[in-house]
Amino acid sequence: MNALFTLDPAAIMTATESSKDAILDRLSTLFAEVYELDRDAVRAALLEREELGSTGFGRRFAIPHARLDDLKRPVAAIMQMATPIEFDAADGQPVDIIFGLLSPEGAGASHLHALAAISRTMRDERMHEALVAAPGPEAIYSLLSDVIDRDAA
Repeated sequence: MNALFTLDPAAIMTATESSKDAILDRLSTLFAEVYELDRDAVRAALLEREELGSTGFGRRFAIPHARLDDLKRPVAAIMQMATPIEFDAADGQPVDIIFGLLSPEGAGASHLHALAAISRTMRDERMHEALVAAPGPEAIYSLLSDVIDRDAA
């Protein structure tokens, strides 16, 4: 999709899980199914990163992220929460959008650039509200395609 990461439309879903652990479990499964990755390896990497500190950035979104040996390029997945959940966010607010990112193990700067682009997008309150209100994965993909392509240019 762009120079920063791949977002397959199949990696966007509305989630009904009600805990952070259940979300990380479902996110691991989503990454595994869409990008043909080892689910247990994805889950272990996401949990290891969460142990360093919550990826709940505040402002009602979280960016669980990790690096994996088996990847060729960064890949993303998005979960629109049916009901906001506690995610140990910095500001204590529940999270309604989860934007997952996996990068190759050696992707130092490119991983950070992808995280920065996602963070910029999610901090835009109008974009955040549009993503929360989107009627489904297709609408979310459409909203993000324009922004992600613009950031990659």
